[in-house]
Amino acid sequence: MSEKQTSVFNDLNDVDVSKKVKEKGKLTYLSWASAWAEVKKRYPDATCKVYPQIMDEFGNKRFWHDDGKSGWVEVGVTIGGQEIREVLPIMDYKNSSISAENITSTEANKSMKRCLVKACALHGLALYIYEGEDLPE
Repeated sequence: MSEKQTSVFNDLNDVDVSKKVKEKGKLTYLSWASAWAEVKKRYPDATCKVYPQIMDEFGNKRFWHDDGKSGWVEVGVTIGGQEIREVLPIMDYKNSSISAENITSTEANKSMKRCLVKACALHGLALYIYEGEDLPE
């Protein structure tokens, strides 16, 4: 990691978002609006990008991937010239994967916004929220 990247990480990792953290069920999360506001306050040139813009069979652009079984979104956040991408499954309100044929733009959009927050976390913002997330139940 370059000195500039370390500086961005340390700066965002030091942000106290404890008053903005919410709980839903057994999960703790930071809203996408709060996450993006904290990033933009410190790095006004920060950008986010949704990958890819896929053309569906009707000629419409959509912002999620699927393999015929389930779907996922991919978001990149660029701060100080470094882009970090994150991928997240499209899930229902129970955080269970949705089958590809049942994905709606609403669930895909919610997953995209969650993915944005996780990409910000990889830059350092509220990373502590995700500690232990990958542990078996």
